[in-house]
Amino acid sequence: MFNKKKYEQKTTFRELFKKGDAMTKLSFVIMGSANLANKQWLKGLFFLGTQVAFLFWLIRNGLTALSMLSTLGTQEQGLVMDKKLGIPVLQEGDNSMLILLFGIAAILLCILMIVLYIVNLKSARHLYELKQAGQKAPTTMEDLSSLLNERFHATLMTIPLLGVLFFTILPLIYMISIAFTNYDHNHLPPKNLFTWVGFSNFANVLNGKMAATFFPVLSWTLIWAVIATATCFFFGVLLALLINRKGIKFKGLWRTIFVITLAVPQFVSLLIMRNLLNGAGPINATLMSWGLIDTAIPFLTDPLWAKISVIFVNMWIGLPATMLVSTGIIQNLPEDQIEAARIDGANAFQIFRNITFPQILFVMTPALIQQFIGNINNFNVIFLLTGGGPTNSDFYGAGSTDLLVTWLYNLTLNTMDYNLASVIGILIFILSAVFSLIAYTRTNSFKEG
Repeated sequence: MFNKKKYEQKTTFRELFKKGDAMTKLSFVIMGSANLANKQWLKGLFFLGTQVAFLFWLIRNGLTALSMLSTLGTQEQGLVMDKKLGIPVLQEGDNSMLILLFGIAAILLCILMIVLYIVNLKSARHLYELKQAGQKAPTTMEDLSSLLNERFHATLMTIPLLGVLFFTILPLIYMISIAFTNYDHNHLPPKNLFTWVGFSNFANVLNGKMAATFFPVLSWTLIWAVIATATCFFFGVLLALLINRKGIKFKGLWRTIFVITLAVPQFVSLLIMRNLLNGAGPINATLMSWGLIDTAIPFLTDPLWAKISVIFVNMWIGLPATMLVSTGIIQNLPEDQIEAARIDGANAFQIFRNITFPQILFVMTPALIQQFIGNINNFNVIFLLTGGGPTNSDFYGAGSTDLLVTWLYNLTLNTMDYNLASVIGILIFILSAVFSLIAYTRTNSFKEG
């Protein structure tokens, strides 16, 4: 796709420093020196200007940001007696949150500068090797032209990579770092400072007070993910088989009826279901008017009923997607294979078990893994249907139907225990990543490419 390099750079940086001329050696201290000496003004000034700007920032702000990162602040906000006024006045303190954020940003800037420094040395080596080979150093225009030709990929990737660095990696490292601090409702900045506490938050969640909430919520999360994935898959496949059976009329109409669920925004469906399943909702009112029940069924207020309700409602929402994928697979199954099985005396169940289902499973296994991970993080169904409830007094900040992800939400917005929320987020990531890797590498889809 892109032109390959005309030669490979074989000179090491040590050899470059020993054998290079004065300006080449100066590039190890002053970036861009070799480029300026070879009249590559634009590139040389870019390297030099970047180094000057970095050193100015490092002296003015960078060193302070890096040094304060170890303590996350020492001066608390509070009232201090003003001797001149004779009254206590509010003294601004350090803000641990900003110190942590700026400290991480400073580290990333330093890493970026190291990368740029290496690029500067590679450029100096390139010029040295061209000179050794008796070739002319490229001019500024030739360099700019290369950015639109053989190095066009680098031109396209530069801005997106910087965006990923500061808008994805920086917040991610920041959130991970909070897991190693005591940033909770007792240490909210700017009034209070928080500091590093090592792995104590992980110990608290896995083996401390939070373990009494974490493991029940984790167990329910896994049970929910398995049942929600399995029910949507099996009933979706079953529905697709029923609609595609020979003799079924108006197949398109039946598919449309079920696909309408996908056309309605998910939160609308969930809020309607919430009203239908309410203690005084239409379902309970109808059953009571028919004399089938004496008291309202606690669909959303009893822990067991609430769990059954969210699984049932999730089927209503997730089943059409599986039905559509299964329909596509079933319609593309080789008819000659199925016909041969019929001639050999196989019944409908044997054809399904040995031909239809294995091929559906082969195609849908990666999607099933994705659905399982999606159900672990299925925030909408739980939050909009039960809000995590009913309340469980044995849990800290969680209800009976809360998943790990909705518990994380509660820890962040309700109890303001950001350190625990960050730990839960890391554990969710580890759980999802490990399961995905193990499950996917064991599937036939992966083994057969």
